[in-house]
Amino acid sequence: MKVVEALDRGIDGLVLAAVSVQNAEKHRSRLASLRRPPAVLPIDGLCDVADVVIECAPAELLRSIVAPFVTGGKIAIVLSAGALLDNEDLVDLAKQNGGQIVVPTGALIGLDAVTAAAVGTIHSVRMVTRKPVTGLAGAPYIVENNIDIERITEPLKIFDGTAREAAKGFPANLNVAVALSLAGIGPDRTKLEIWADPGLTRNVHRVDVESDTARFSMSIENVPSENPKTGLITALSVIAYLHKWRASLRVGT
Repeated sequence: MKVVEALDRGIDGLVLAAVSVQNAEKHRSRLASLRRPPAVLPIDGLCDVADVVIECAPAELLRSIVAPFVTGGKIAIVLSAGALLDNEDLVDLAKQNGGQIVVPTGALIGLDAVTAAAVGTIHSVRMVTRKPVTGLAGAPYIVENNIDIERITEPLKIFDGTAREAAKGFPANLNVAVALSLAGIGPDRTKLEIWADPGLTRNVHRVDVESDTARFSMSIENVPSENPKTGLITALSVIAYLHKWRASLRVGT
């Protein structure tokens, strides 16, 4: 909703034409309070009225949102980065039709540095994520492995593997790791640890990168949004990208 409100306040060159939601009634009053309430359309109606779509839906809906836009030579801003790994042909579809898929920086810092290092040679990328229990509850990996994280009383490492494996096991929780992998050495070489920590109220990410041009580490503590699985800064990252789009001064890659 923060992105919707920012567009309603005004971002140079952009107008919010429509939104698509699973429960229109739930959002009706909030949308009606906007200065220029957008149309509420089904997903398959968005491409007819917009040049850009911002995907922030459950992973299984990514293809139905993105494919029409990139096929039409338009732009799709994708937050469910993990779902791209199961729909890699969308990148080829965008290339063939002059479309573009944009993955915002989201809840991580330093993607510019990783992208720059990847022009050279990156030897290793390792990310350690620590989340409050509520931010991990219900993830497929948790359920399939019968991990009772809601009863833990101290930090518990629940996953150690690749970004691709994490995307499958935590589709609503670790898009940030996939974004990191796409900026760097790919989802199969980017290593990831996930910890459930009952003492935390914020999502904590630490990344260590070793390359031929630099060795660097970065960490961030993100305040959760209304959805405990997502950091508040994720929406702000999208807004920052939209402002940068037509800015006279553009800082960062």
